[in-house]
Amino acid sequence: QLQLVESGGGLVQAGGSLRLSCAASERTFSGYVMAWFRQAPGKEREFVARIHRSSSFTYYTESVKGRFTISRDSAKNTLYLQMNSLKPEDTAVYYCAVGDRAGSIAIDFGSWGQGTQVTVSS
Repeated sequence: QLQLVESGGGLVQAGGSLRLSCAASERTFSGYVMAWFRQAPGKEREFVARIHRSSSFTYYTESVKGRFTISRDSAKNTLYLQMNSLKPEDTAVYYCAVGDRAGSIAIDFGSWGQGTQVTVSS
């Protein structure tokens, strides 16, 4: 079964940057749609961004457009999320996910990492 391990979270001041990484266990990494979701305390898991298989097409939720960049390195089996101009409302646990279709809801993705905490102070 595909395993995903996120890293790169932490505490940052508003306006700062972080880069999240998600290492995948399988070489078939390039054949999947990969995404980042986030979940703040007391809220539902929210779609952030996805990147499509091989074509590198990307899609973002409106609130992060122009600030976040999703990318993938198939040679390293790794997904990234570069987050710039961070805001306190970006505070959440960030999860990477892998699925077979280009969706924007959690049920579209069958494999998940354990999450990494991102905290943005004002």
